[in-house]
Amino acid sequence: MPTSIDTDALTGLGLTRQTQTQAAAPDELGQEEFFKLMIAQLRNQDPFSPMESGEFLGQIAQFGTVSGIEEVRSALVGLTAAMSANQTMQAAGLVDREALVPSREAWLPPEGEIRGAVEIPAGTSSAIVGIYDLNGGLVATRALDVGGDAPGEFTWDGMTDEGEPAPSGYYELRASGDLGGSNTSLDVLVAGRVESVSLQDAGGTITLTVTGLGQINLTDIRRVS
Repeated sequence: MPTSIDTDALTGLGLTRQTQTQAAAPDELGQEEFFKLMIAQLRNQDPFSPMESGEFLGQIAQFGTVSGIEEVRSALVGLTAAMSANQTMQAAGLVDREALVPSREAWLPPEGEIRGAVEIPAGTSSAIVGIYDLNGGLVATRALDVGGDAPGEFTWDGMTDEGEPAPSGYYELRASGDLGGSNTSLDVLVAGRVESVSLQDAGGTITLTVTGLGQINLTDIRRVS
């Protein structure tokens, strides 16, 4: 015998067609509505085929699980927003400071210099950085300190190995070192002043505008001084 729910029962529960139409805006079934429907189902079930207790408890458990997942999701959204706001505030403190960013190219300003560092692996006995023009011609070389207080740091004042001033513009940086008797390519970090900080999207991607390097993701910054 099929289960039927009369209109008087629905009217008593405030769930008539008119009421449902008025309250149909949200696509969510709240806890109050859920239990109202459960009571209506119990009152109007077939007495010859009543709902099993396991089925009844299963529906309650299912509702509780969905409700709990929604609460966890809301808590995670709030936590993510708080962490993003905190990270943005911390990143704002980097403005006007110097950041080291992995880069193969660097900008030489007029009458300026290029500063940076080379990541020196343990066991490196010697290392150099070469400055090349965009045509691949070697302009200058700098020997690197591999064991001092500031290993791998370098400054190029814009003078070529022939003692002539190089024109301003972009230059390629290549570094190598003697690691266990083998000539090994090394990673170069270029220094630039942080001009501004911005939040690119709702996902919380923070980018820094660095002089001579453009927009850099916060996660790509290796060192700040």
